[in-house]
Amino acid sequence: MTSTPARRALLIAGILLIAANLRAPITAIAPVLGMIGDAFGLGAVEAGVLTTLPLLVFAVVSPFSALLAREYGLERSLFAALLLIAGGIVLRSLGPVWSLFLGTAVIGVGIAIANVLLPSLLKRDFPDRIASLTGAYALAAGVVAALASTTAVPIANLPGSGWNWALGAMLVFPLAAIALWIPQLAGHTPPARGTMAPPHGGRIWRSALAWQVTIFFGLNSLIYYVIIAWLPAILMEAGYSAGAAGSLHGVSQLATAIPGLLFGPLVTRLKDQKAIALGVTATTAAALLGLLLLPGQAALWTVLFGCGSGASFILGLALISLRTSSAHQAAALSGMAQCVGYLVASSAPPLAGFLHERTGSWSTPLALCLALCGVMAFFGYRAGRPTGHAGKGA
Repeated sequence: MTSTPARRALLIAGILLIAANLRAPITAIAPVLGMIGDAFGLGAVEAGVLTTLPLLVFAVVSPFSALLAREYGLERSLFAALLLIAGGIVLRSLGPVWSLFLGTAVIGVGIAIANVLLPSLLKRDFPDRIASLTGAYALAAGVVAALASTTAVPIANLPGSGWNWALGAMLVFPLAAIALWIPQLAGHTPPARGTMAPPHGGRIWRSALAWQVTIFFGLNSLIYYVIIAWLPAILMEAGYSAGAAGSLHGVSQLATAIPGLLFGPLVTRLKDQKAIALGVTATTAAALLGLLLLPGQAALWTVLFGCGSGASFILGLALISLRTSSAHQAAALSGMAQCVGYLVASSAPPLAGFLHERTGSWSTPLALCLALCGVMAFFGYRAGRPTGHAGKGA
């Protein structure tokens, strides 16, 4: 690809628009989940399955995305991911319950492919700007997710509208990305070495350090998706209106992007990551405790939760690089952490919904998430020690 300033600017714009689709189509469900449940008679468990379906898809599809890119090229694979996201949004918004679930799964496939391949694209075209562009696309993802959450209820409440119109409005983002990405289709570049590939077991799966990183990553994902799935319901139970709950849900999404601007360079400069693992987990725990005991200050707790979970996610990704000695080893640990992590996280929203139905309160799910922060802190502290590389055991 000719590296003229105009082409590079077009490519960066395309990357940011792809990133804008990595969260919003999924997180926009939560503010209108009550409307969806009322429309189809879904209980909390079934509604939880709707929010957890993309996580199952992530776990299955993510490791195979690199194979798709090796066959068809990065550019065309990312274009296909955008088509899947757009098609899934349309399918999900048609109305019947079967299309709601199938469309959500299709969206998950598209996001999984884009999530894996975007970092590889940055390695190829912007090797000297990976940190800044990663922060920029994390910010783009957070801003658009926040916009989606804050506008979902107002759109759904428009005359003649409904939950499907609110979710269908997300179509504007993949369509914009598709329009900007078309010039890149002339390329047919394989992914960079080290892009996450299917895990095959072996030494990395027998490493205690690899499991420490994986459990830290997985528990952060579990807690994050429970709160993202049910935060509007938690806030409405505490007395907030649906619109206010949706807005605070958007605030939490925006806050997850804040650590991406500053946190990455800090993590890699420290001699170890023990203290920072404890700090980010404590931030998440403080937010959960606040939601449990002082929900009237939810504006503070949603910002704190977003910052804590966003920083923990970045730390988990950093540990994958810091605790491996080669690109191949990093790819293996990334595959292990994301597959196991998303599989673990996928069970949590339906379980939280079940506990709410049984107890009539969100106190028990919040308390369990708070307890899991203690487990997460332990494994984060262990993974944060500079004790060698995962492939060599720990």
